[in-house]
Amino acid sequence: MPKSRLPGLRWWMISLIMLGAIVNYLTRSTLSVAAPTLLKDLHIGPQEYSWINAAFQGAIMLQPICGYALDVLGLKTGYALFAVAWSLINMSHAFAHSWPAFAWLRGALGFTEGSANPAGMKATAEWFPANERGFAGGIYNIGASVGSMLAPPLVAWAILFYNWQFAFVITGSLGLIWVLLWLRFYHPPSTHPNLSEQERVYIASGQEAALAATTRPSILSIGRQRNFWGIALPRFLADPTWGTLTFWLPLYLSTVRHFDLKQIALTAWLPFLAADIGCIFGGFLSRQFQRRGLTLINARRATFTFGAIIMCGVAFVGTMKSPYTALALLCLAGFAHQTLSVTVITMSSDLFRRSEVATAAGMAGVFGNLGLLLFSLAIGGLVTTIGYSPFFVCLGVLDLAGAALLWTLVKDPASANA
Repeated sequence: MPKSRLPGLRWWMISLIMLGAIVNYLTRSTLSVAAPTLLKDLHIGPQEYSWINAAFQGAIMLQPICGYALDVLGLKTGYALFAVAWSLINMSHAFAHSWPAFAWLRGALGFTEGSANPAGMKATAEWFPANERGFAGGIYNIGASVGSMLAPPLVAWAILFYNWQFAFVITGSLGLIWVLLWLRFYHPPSTHPNLSEQERVYIASGQEAALAATTRPSILSIGRQRNFWGIALPRFLADPTWGTLTFWLPLYLSTVRHFDLKQIALTAWLPFLAADIGCIFGGFLSRQFQRRGLTLINARRATFTFGAIIMCGVAFVGTMKSPYTALALLCLAGFAHQTLSVTVITMSSDLFRRSEVATAAGMAGVFGNLGLLLFSLAIGGLVTTIGYSPFFVCLGVLDLAGAALLWTLVKDPASANA
């Protein structure tokens, strides 16, 4: 009997990618939620904790290798291998009992988890026409927010009822379950047995012919393009916000706002809920700008700029006497960051060929994670002397500079061909 066709299959595929991103960010967020308990038990200070995070961020900057592997091996096989690796490495954290051991494991985790963004962008480029890519990118990027949002209650529950070691085991095991779903249900559009011919034609007809070339990706060629720098440098300036929320928020709430573990479990996920809304809003706003006459690239740039303006609110977190007002501003930061972040990440699928998307996204991710790494090291080295407030001020202005670079460096193909 012939295979049945599933309407809107592309949305099911991006949902599967989103589920993988949820697991990816859940595992990487486990340490930050466990940090107040774990650091106390193992007598690890803020400086050593920043080095542990630096190992993760240094390794995740190898994203171009992950992207290249996904372009060469294919998304299905390549992403499954990376997911198995990060799940097992995360579970191995339960056996670490010193900061150097955690640093080595975080480095290995960072390298394997660096596959998430290139994989999401490659799937978006393959499965969606240009006018839907912003919204589709927002859907898979929800995974980052949801994974980070689920970490506080899940990890706190594991610690309160078992121990911090069990938290790493349970989050890692979820990754192995996702791999089984991925291998069972994911196929590329060219071979998927449940993709209708009507949807196949719709996807193909809405993709840019100039980006359909299938030559092997060249890192040097991508690096010579101004469009690459036009998305890489804004990511360098934007990603410290996400790193601050992911790696430092529980410690900030514990040490500055004096929240206990239960309060952290009840509140630390709220900025990531706001970030979920930002993921969808970024794609929606970009689509609205297009409907009002802006080109695809200009719509993306306008959306990024909107998010950058809203981000200015985070500069006032340190001045708030009420911890809940400060938390509300951090929620605003989560919303604004994902509004602009999903936009600039999606632009790799707008500006590069299908066979280059994962590599280009991975290369841009290097700069995003470099910015996060440097910012995290600065927090670890200076927070005990100057506090968190100056860092919140920096986060409030960095994205405005990123917006200026995006407008200056990226060359709009539609304007060039006009």
